[in-house]
Amino acid sequence: VILVANKCDSAGQSAQAGEFSRLGFGEALCVSATNRVNQTVLMERIAGELEHLPAEQPEKEVRKIALVGKRNAGKSTLINAICGRDRVIVSEIPGTTRDAVDVRFEKDGKVFVAIDTAGVRKKGKMSGDIEFYSYVRATRSITRADVILFLIDATLKVSQIDKKLARFIADEYKPCVIVINKWDLAGDLAGTEDYAEYLSEVLPGLRHVPIAFTTATEGKNVQSVLDLAAELFKQASTRIPTPMLNKAIERLSAEKVGGSRKKGGNPKIYYGTQVAVRPISLLLFVNRPELFDEPFERFAIGRLREWLEIQEVPIRLLLRARR
Repeated sequence: VILVANKCDSAGQSAQAGEFSRLGFGEALCVSATNRVNQTVLMERIAGELEHLPAEQPEKEVRKIALVGKRNAGKSTLINAICGRDRVIVSEIPGTTRDAVDVRFEKDGKVFVAIDTAGVRKKGKMSGDIEFYSYVRATRSITRADVILFLIDATLKVSQIDKKLARFIADEYKPCVIVINKWDLAGDLAGTEDYAEYLSEVLPGLRHVPIAFTTATEGKNVQSVLDLAAELFKQASTRIPTPMLNKAIERLSAEKVGGSRKKGGNPKIYYGTQVAVRPISLLLFVNRPELFDEPFERFAIGRLREWLEIQEVPIRLLLRARR
């Protein structure tokens, strides 16, 4: 750790910086970013701290993609279509994949790890310990993935299992692509727009996510699924400039919508800052966190997605009372 005291534009201010030594990081290096005071000295200190590190280039960033869905939705087939070879056992018998299988591959200079999870059944139909632990492994795969490919069988109605998985994905703040597989068998029954509207009704927690219609057995639209996954990874890694974020917060505050006024008072947001990526996590400093109810948070997230141009990935809001 290099202790740096900024805005030291005069000798008097540099003398006051001695108080920072009580922080336990040694003597502070006095700088002025505006006037470039001690800029070269700081760069030399940083270079000296990095001398012990290896000079070779770091490994390429790996994007972890988990494929989840009901049994026999085509998860293994989709992985094989993406990789261009048979890497996972594919069978017409539901439940062929019992464990989470990691498949590493590279496309367009990007490194991916596809996690093929066991298909999930309704809890009452789990025939034994193997299927129970398959469900546990599937949820763990969602937790450790960067992007989720949520496969739905186009020939079947959205089930309680699909809704349960959708809720888990939303609760984990995971970027997601809804992949409607076997579209060749259902395309004559409904158009893509009608089906998308149907999904928004039955899976309201994932209304913001993109939808891809595929036929994995023939490789149709498979590349676009991978492109979407890469784009969501990029969106979820966005660092939002603080001025841009606070401008959006000002617009949000000006709308004066929502909040729990029954608890005595009006909700007010003072300012915010981004504290993490994947998921994008925004810390908002407010007057009283208890005044911000769930409907208001949903409204706020929707607006922030639109104004910050990250419309297809989840945002986690953290509220803290300003002291």
